[in-house]
Amino acid sequence: MAIRSSETAGGRGVALPGIVLGVGLGGFVDGILLHQVLQWHHMLSSTDSDHIGVRYYSPHTVTGLEMNTMWDGFFHVFTWLSVLLGLGLLYSRVTHSRGRIWRSRVLWGWGLVGWGLFNLVEGIVDHHILAIHHVRTGPYQTWWDIGFLVLGALLVAGGWLLQRGGTVLDVCRDTAYSTGAA
Repeated sequence: MAIRSSETAGGRGVALPGIVLGVGLGGFVDGILLHQVLQWHHMLSSTDSDHIGVRYYSPHTVTGLEMNTMWDGFFHVFTWLSVLLGLGLLYSRVTHSRGRIWRSRVLWGWGLVGWGLFNLVEGIVDHHILAIHHVRTGPYQTWWDIGFLVLGALLVAGGWLLQRGGTVLDVCRDTAYSTGAA
């Protein structure tokens, strides 16, 4: 018997674990792809034009790159802890589910919501309010920053829609599963 995703054991679904996992994994995509592989920015790479007065650490000097790399590392610690927390929350929900298993559509949907929320919060705070870095500095940096926010909004909307159509499989009630016919 398939159950709507909102009808989970004790009302404890995978929304929170999925969102926290999405925040951590989305942060890893940002840090690995934009900071390390493409090297478009680092955590403090735009502090020469920030809004809070942080000393400038040019990523084009050894000492500046060392400071940016250290702050990128702190950022990765945050994303790693988010993934660990999300996994812990997910494990606690699954072990207390009493036979109810969330189909992957629900978890993936909430994960995309978390990734989108990461982009929105990080984009608004770091790119616009603090201005400590931008997605890609240069003549079109505002458009890159806006595109990052648009991507975040699309991830939230797409994830929300994906998880809404998900269901929970109750292995204690599903006779096809329990008899081995599935």
